[in-house]
Amino acid sequence: MQSTMMDAPLRVDQLLERAGRVFPQVEVVTQRPDHSRHRYTYGEFYQRARSLAEMLVAAGLQPGDRVATLMWNNYAHLEAYYGVPAAAGVVHTLNLRLHPDEIAWIVNHAEDRFLIVDDVLLPLYEQFRDQVNLERVFVVPFSGEPIAAGYESYEDFIAQASGDFDYVDKDEQAAAAMCYTSGTTGRPKGVVYSHRSICIQALASALPDAINLSCHDSALPVVPMFHANGWSLPYAAAMVGARQVLPGPHLDTESLLHLFAEEQVTLAAGVPAIWLGVLRALDAEPERWKLPGLRVLSGGSAIPEAQIRGFDRHGLHVSQGWGMTETQSLATTLAVRPEVAAQGKDAEFACRARMGIISPLLEARLIDDDGNEAPWDGEAVGELQVRGPWVTGSYFGMPADDDKFADDGAWLRTGDVASIDPMGSIRLVDRTKDLIKSGGEWISSVELENAIMSHPDVAEATVIAVPHEKWGQRPLAVVVPKRGDGLNKAELDAFLEQRFARWMLPDEYIFADEIPKTSTGKFSKKTVRERFGLPA
Repeated sequence: MQSTMMDAPLRVDQLLERAGRVFPQVEVVTQRPDHSRHRYTYGEFYQRARSLAEMLVAAGLQPGDRVATLMWNNYAHLEAYYGVPAAAGVVHTLNLRLHPDEIAWIVNHAEDRFLIVDDVLLPLYEQFRDQVNLERVFVVPFSGEPIAAGYESYEDFIAQASGDFDYVDKDEQAAAAMCYTSGTTGRPKGVVYSHRSICIQALASALPDAINLSCHDSALPVVPMFHANGWSLPYAAAMVGARQVLPGPHLDTESLLHLFAEEQVTLAAGVPAIWLGVLRALDAEPERWKLPGLRVLSGGSAIPEAQIRGFDRHGLHVSQGWGMTETQSLATTLAVRPEVAAQGKDAEFACRARMGIISPLLEARLIDDDGNEAPWDGEAVGELQVRGPWVTGSYFGMPADDDKFADDGAWLRTGDVASIDPMGSIRLVDRTKDLIKSGGEWISSVELENAIMSHPDVAEATVIAVPHEKWGQRPLAVVVPKRGDGLNKAELDAFLEQRFARWMLPDEYIFADEIPKTSTGKFSKKTVRERFGLPA
């Protein structure tokens, strides 16, 4: 027996229509390179995104063609998020923090036809323009300066639209957006998101027990829009009518804090490295910035419990989620359940230091070293595997990857080692490649890192495995002190011995001024090894 429900496809077009028609007066604010702010409404955004779609079709864009973006978080990037899929194209966000040669490889692998680029990023584009074969390049006058000779103006391009645009028909499973992984273990891999997956994940992300996003919010994605769809915030915010505040190129701590305060931001999302800088600034000048009601979403890597407690001192609530390019962005929800809250603040903080529970409509399981499914008892660990309507089942333009998918592609192997407690709360233990096996026993580099960073005199820390003649591998820590000299191995060992067996402690500590980061803000353990002359 079949239902009587309409067979109505899910498309990004519907999110655009809702923002423009239901919330036309809601504001979108962008910080420009000179720190001035561009302001317009969802009504204007709606018209401009549709104009972009109309002109792309007029330029010969065919369904499935890729339109690349090389842009900061700004109003024109938001227009591309919606205008390109409205024309049945695929918006392909390029990671501007990669090496120019790697960006060129990605452009060619994705077979991008057009590029939309911020004028302030033209110097980056010019470093690889001779390596790619783009048909047209549209430059956004983001800085307000005239467009450089030899390039097409984005504003002139969309100004030619008649305003009489009919959405190009497309299936809900058609491609709408595309991102590449960071390529930490080889070439980056392309993940293609459908109209359907974007819409479903936007709905799930906005739920009260997830991001808890509504028309009462002002949302600021510090996470770049070129990274995992900006964690779905550009879609979810437009869907619910939340005001959007886009930081442009200014992601330094002081610029962000001014933006949070002056634009009355209620939700900000970014990686732990961003929040570490914010917490330091708030601790140094607690009365300088007034941030009532600000909620902080952290992701990309684990944020230590000590930082979560630090934000609470300033009346700011931090939650963290888990996801990856292959899961489109967030794949867990973040709320502290009442059973946990009833156990007191320590239990609540411990819960908030975990990754949350798997999102509705997704499934998770743990697979141990013997290939068996591990129980959800909070103790057993295994590789976290997930599946669902916004989880990729393959990579673009690549043969089936048996190492990345299990059960004939039915499950995504995340590469994260985790435990899950009986209430479904996920604790990430480590990446499979970063676990340290010492004398046949496993040591979690993530748990050591978080513990070291909870020391009051430590700003940042990362832990890697180094070869050992007797034990196979031993942990080594690279530590950034908060204040000059004074921190030493004996003090850190004594601090860690309160939580770890002595054999699990790092054999050596390297004290440094900074820890190198990846293009997405995570600690780059590969670069750490290279910088300090450590064995790979």
